[in-house]
Amino acid sequence: MQPEGLKAQVQEFWNRSSCGEVYAVGDTFPQQLERQAQARYELEPNLRAFAKFPEGRGRDVLEIGVGMGADHLEWAKSGPRSLTGIDLTDRAVEFTAARLALYRFSSDVRVGDAEALPFADNSFDLVFSYGVLHHTPDTAQAIREVHRVLRPGGIGRVMIYHRHCLVGYMLWARYGLLAGRPFRSLADIYAHHLESPGTKAFTVAEAWQMFADFSTVVIDINLGLGDLLQGAVGQRHRGTLLTVVKSFWPRWFIKRFLGNHGMGMMIEAVK
Repeated sequence: MQPEGLKAQVQEFWNRSSCGEVYAVGDTFPQQLERQAQARYELEPNLRAFAKFPEGRGRDVLEIGVGMGADHLEWAKSGPRSLTGIDLTDRAVEFTAARLALYRFSSDVRVGDAEALPFADNSFDLVFSYGVLHHTPDTAQAIREVHRVLRPGGIGRVMIYHRHCLVGYMLWARYGLLAGRPFRSLADIYAHHLESPGTKAFTVAEAWQMFADFSTVVIDINLGLGDLLQGAVGQRHRGTLLTVVKSFWPRWFIKRFLGNHGMGMMIEAVK
C-alpha cells in the first residue's frame, strides 16, 4: 500500500475513537475528560516524569499528536510563551480545544501531518510526542521534522514503541505461534494487530539511527500498560484466555526482572 493510502487508514482509525477515549466515562463532558486524564496518568506512571511539564514555562512548545488533550492541558498549565498542537484527526483537535476552553486556556491546535509540519525551521524550544510517531508511515521523516522545527539547543521528547517487548511476544504467541505461523515477523504482527494499520515498533539501534542528527540522545525503556496487562488493553483481542491471563499476570516479577522488555521507548534528544 502507498504511504498516503496507509496514512488515510490511520486517520480514519483514530477519527473513530481517540486514544484513551475508552476511559472517558461519566455523566457530563467535564467528568469524562477528568476520568480519562486520571486513567492516563495512573496507567502511565512514567509519563509525567518523562514529559517534565513544568519545563514548558516561558518556552515555545509543540505537541505532535494531541489525542484527547490531557497532556496538552498540562503543557498549558506550565505557562509556556506559546503552545501549539497538531493531530492527524479532527476528532482529537476538537477534544483538545474543548478541554483547554473548559479550563480557560488556549493553544494553536490544528489538524496537521507529523511528516510535514506546517512550521518554519527553528520555531520551537521543546517538542513533545508521546506514543504517536510510530503510527505515521514514515517515522524517520517525522523525526527529521522534529529536528527541523527545533531551535539549536531545543529538546525533543518522543516516545515510540520498542520492538522487543512483552506486548510483541504476546501478540506473536497469538497471531504467530497459535495461528500456525511461527516465522511471522513482529513487524508484520504489529502492522496488522496493534492499534492503527501499519503501527511500527523499533529496536534501540534503529532509534539511535533515526535520531542521529541530534547532538545528545538519551534512550530509556519503560514497561507500559500493555506489558503489564492493565486497564483496557486487549480491546482488539477480547476473549476468555485474555481475561484469565490478566488475572494471573505476574506483574511484580515483570517489574523486577523484565523492565528492559517494555514497550515504551522514551527518547530525549537535544538539537
